[in-house]
Amino acid sequence: MTDNNMETYDLVVIGGGINGVGIARDAAGRGLKVLLLEAGDLATGTSSRSGKLVHGGLRYLEYYEFRLVREALIEREVLLRAAPHIIWPLRFVLPHSPQDRPAWLIRLGLFLYDHLGGRKILPPSAAMDLRKDQAGAVIKPDYRRAFVYSDCWVDDARLVVLNAIDAAERGARILTRHRFTSARRGDGQGKDRIWRVSFATPEGAAVTVAAKGLVNAAGPWVQQVLAAAGENSQRKVRLVKGSHIITRKFWPGDHNYLLQNTDRRVIFVNQYLDNLALIGTTDIPYGDEAHPLPPENVAISEAEISYLLDVVNRYFVPQLGRGDVLDHYAGVRPLYDDTSENPSAVTRDYVFDVEDAAGSLPILSIFGGKITTYRKLSEHSLAKLSPYFPQMGRDWTATAPLPGGDFFQSDFAGFLAGFCADYPWLPTQVARHLARLYGTRARAVMGEAKDVAGLGRHFGHGFYEAEARYLIAQEWAVTPEDILQRRTKYGLLLSPDQQAEFATWLAGQGMGKFNPERDARR
Repeated sequence: MTDNNMETYDLVVIGGGINGVGIARDAAGRGLKVLLLEAGDLATGTSSRSGKLVHGGLRYLEYYEFRLVREALIEREVLLRAAPHIIWPLRFVLPHSPQDRPAWLIRLGLFLYDHLGGRKILPPSAAMDLRKDQAGAVIKPDYRRAFVYSDCWVDDARLVVLNAIDAAERGARILTRHRFTSARRGDGQGKDRIWRVSFATPEGAAVTVAAKGLVNAAGPWVQQVLAAAGENSQRKVRLVKGSHIITRKFWPGDHNYLLQNTDRRVIFVNQYLDNLALIGTTDIPYGDEAHPLPPENVAISEAEISYLLDVVNRYFVPQLGRGDVLDHYAGVRPLYDDTSENPSAVTRDYVFDVEDAAGSLPILSIFGGKITTYRKLSEHSLAKLSPYFPQMGRDWTATAPLPGGDFFQSDFAGFLAGFCADYPWLPTQVARHLARLYGTRARAVMGEAKDVAGLGRHFGHGFYEAEARYLIAQEWAVTPEDILQRRTKYGLLLSPDQQAEFATWLAGQGMGKFNPERDARR
C-alpha cells in the first residue's frame, strides 16, 4: 500500500476487449501485478461483434499490408494450437468473377497467402471447378471456376473470456462493470511516484488505486480515456462500422464462401451454429471528428442489410430476402487513422503511443489492431513497457494453451470422443456444445452430475442450470445477455419465452446485476 493506503499495481489496464485481456494475461504471466477495468461485460463492444475469424486477411494483400498479413498468418496457427476447442479450420470457396479480379491476381494472392506465414497445419489453396464440386451446387451457372483456401473460425467473445480467466488465474484482478473515470500522475519522487487511477463501482462508489503504469486498451473509446487521464496524442482512431446478418444455412457441406463484390470489397458467408449462416461484413464510416457518434449506439442499417443480401443474391441460386434475416449485429472497429479515404483501405495494423513524464509513469495507448493479432500485439505492448519494469519476465504466451485448450495434440475429435465416453448419458448435442465452449474444463461444468437430472433445470435447446451456474461462478456472467449472447450464443436458439424464463430464473438467483460480495472473489 502507498499514499493513504491505496492498493498499488504495476499496471492498470483499461478495457476488457481482446487487446486488454490479452495484455493483462501476458503481463500477469510475467509477474506483474495487474488490475483490469472494464465498464461493461467482457467483450461487450467490438470483440464480440467481429466476423468471428482468425485469418491472415487475404484482401489486405491488395493494400500491400505484407507485414500485417505475415504476422496474422503466423498467429493463426499459434492460436489454433492454443485454443483448438474454440478455434478450428475452415475451407473457403471463392467463386471467380473475372470482372472483379483477374484469375492470375487471385492465384498470386493465394500463393503469397500459402507461404508468407510458414503454414504447417492448414491445407494449401487450390483451384476448383464449380460444375463438378458440391460447393458449386448452389452457385449460379455464370460462375464456373473457383479457388479454395483455408482460414480459421473463432468464438470471439469466448476468446476474450478465456484470456481473462487465464489472467485472473495468474494473479490479475479483473473488474467488470467498473468504469474508469480519471487518472493523474502523483507528485512523488522515484519509487514513490505513481498514477492515481479512479473508477466507479457498479453501485456508483468512487475508488482510487495507485499504478506504476497504465494501458489504454479502450478500443473505440481510446481517445476519451486519454482525455480522462489528462493526456493527448497526435494519433487518432478511425471508427468504421462493420455489420453482419444471420440467416438459415442455405447450402450443403461444411465449406464456407468468400464473395467478391463490384466495389472491390469481399463478403464472408460462413456456417454458424450448425444450421445458420453468418454473412458480413460492411465497412461504413462511423461519425467523424466534426460529428462524433457514441460507439455504444452502433446499429445495422436497412441499407447495410440490403447490401449484404444483394452480394449473396448475385452469386447464389437460392435468393434471400429481408424476411430471411433472423438476426443481425453491428460493431465499431477502432482502426488506426492512416488518412485513407476508402474505409476498406484503412490499415488493420496497430500502432502504440507511449507517453511518460521524466522517463517514468507510462501510459501506453493502442490504436487499431485485429482479433487475430491480439497475442502478438500484447507481446509488443509489454516490450514497449519493459524499460519501466526491469523485473518483468520474458515472452511466454506463444506456446501456452488457453484455458480448456490443453488436450492431447490439439485433437478436438479425440477429446470429444473421450468426453462422450465419460458421460454416456449426456445427449450428443450437449456434449459437443460443452466440449466446444469449455474444452477440458467441461468436466468442471458437469460437476457431480451422474445423469441429466443432475444438471438441474433445463431452459431449452440443451441449456441446463449447471452451465449457467458455472458461468456465474467462473466467468463474470451477471445478466441474461452475458450468458445468452456472449458466453453461449443460446440467444440465437432459445425462443423468446424460453429466454424470458431463463431471465426470471437468473433474477431469482440474485443475478441480473452486479453483486459486490460475490464478484469481489474474482
